[in-house]
Parts: sequence; C-alpha cells; structure tokens
Amino acid sequence: MNQPLSRRVSVDSGLDLHVLEWGSERPELEHSVVLVHGFLDLAWGWDDLVRAGLFERFHVIAFDQRGHGDSDRIGPGGYYHFMDYVADLASLLDRVSRQRLSLVGHSMGGTVVSYYAGAFPDRVAKLALLEGVGPPEDSSDLPERARHWIGSWAKARSKTPRAYADVAAAARRLQEQDAKLNPELALLLAERGTRELPDGRRVFKHDPLHLTRGPYPFRSSFARAFWERISCPVLLVEGSESPFQFLAGREERLATFRDARTHVIAGAGHMLQRHAPEELCRVLTEFLR
Repeated sequence: MNQPLSRRVSVDSGLDLHVLEWGSERPELEHSVVLVHGFLDLAWGWDDLVRAGLFERFHVIAFDQRGHGDSDRIGPGGYYHFMDYVADLASLLDRVSRQRLSLVGHSMGGTVVSYYAGAFPDRVAKLALLEGVGPPEDSSDLPERARHWIGSWAKARSKTPRAYADVAAAARRLQEQDAKLNPELALLLAERGTRELPDGRRVFKHDPLHLTRGPYPFRSSFARAFWERISCPVLLVEGSESPFQFLAGREERLATFRDARTHVIAGAGHMLQRHAPEELCRVLTEFLR
C-alpha cells in the first residue's frame, strides 16, 4: 500500500510532470496533501517522510518540478522563471487534487506553495513551509545580474555534466553535500535522480540550466505581497542546525502570515524530510488533520 503510483501528468504549459501518488486506490481519502520539493531535489526525496506514515491518513502527491527528475525540461529558448513553477503547480492541482487540499513545500518549494496560496487563498486548507520563507535578501545590482545571466546560457548549454562511475559514486556525492543523509536514502536518490550514459556512468537528471543564476533576485517585499493574502493556518518548520535559523529579517517574514505557528526539529539541518522523517511526519500529521 505504501508503494506510490508513478505517472506523468500533462499541465497547461505543455510540459509533462512526473508524479508520485500514494492512496490512488483509496477514494475515501478526501484530503490531498501535495509535497513540493526544493532546488535540485525530486519527488523521491519525500519517500522517507511518506513511509513514516503520512500515506496512512492522506491522499499524498509528490512531483518533480519542471527540469527536475523525470519531468520535462523546458524547450529551446525557454528559461526557469520562478512563476513558471507556480503556474505548473496550479495546473497540476486542477488535475490531481481531491476535495480538500493542503500544501507542503520545502525550501524553494516552500516559496512556490506560498505564492500559490497567496494567489488562491480560498483553495488551500493548510499550508506547511519547511525551511520555506525564502533565501537571504538579495540586493544585487540588477543590470549587472542580468548581464551575467545572459552570458550564462551558452556556458550552461555547452558544459558537459559531471559524470559518476555508478550509483554508489553518485550517492557518495549526495552525502558529501549533506552529511546527515543516511546511506539507504542516498542510494535511492542517486538511483532515481540520475540517468545512465552509454558508457555506464551516471549523471544527475536535473537540467544544467538550473545552475545559472536567474535574472530576478529574491526580494522579501515581493514575497510578502503573497504571504499577506494567505488565509489558511500556516505551519513553519525549521531545523535546529539549519543555517537559515539565523536569517536576517526572519522574524519580520514570519510576522507577515496571519495565522502561523512555528516548530523547530532538534538535530535536523535544512533537509528536514531527510534528517528527521518520523518527527516531521508526526508534526505534519498533527497539523494537517
């Protein structure tokens, strides 16, 4: 029962998104909980959290955002502008959500779901943001940033992605980036998140264009315009060992939400769903039900 249905869903942009669905065979689960991953992650990154018991009470959906995992990349001439992710989410929800809808977003995914909840406040019953109130304020020079962004396209397209000898080598790379990632999940993420080259080596599936610095920096004033319109209860979950605990302006951001509560998971870093899936499942289940 805890094995997800894996399928592809076409959204209004014309892209196909890869979707994992737990509870597809249980129509009595009327409450859909949609999990939205962060930068360079994928739907399978939620696997430990769902297996911890989230699937028992809710119809659970996780998907690869555009250009991640097994979802389509954008075509020639396109770019990954942030609102594209929000539009994809809106279109996907029209196709997969049941009667009651709650959203859970991690990091970049937290910003995506909060923008959706601000644009469609009557659609969302509960909203959980995991380390999801945005990156540090970016006051970079906009014309200079645009110049570098324009110059980065050709480099990203021509650069050969780094290849790894096998799945185990790719898993070790993930653990180098996240010391708290357990070996079993690292292997799963490496297997699901890489593709095999003709010579047997593995490369990560995300579009290299994601590694370019976009033209529009994160500005909290823009985000707060959406956050102020969110009418549902909001849960903000953070890790005690996350560097974003000390984010400048954090308290001001949290105060923007009308009905928000916070929870800190001891011993967890930024990747909460990997580091403390059982505790996070307990906290989310209590909030969502």
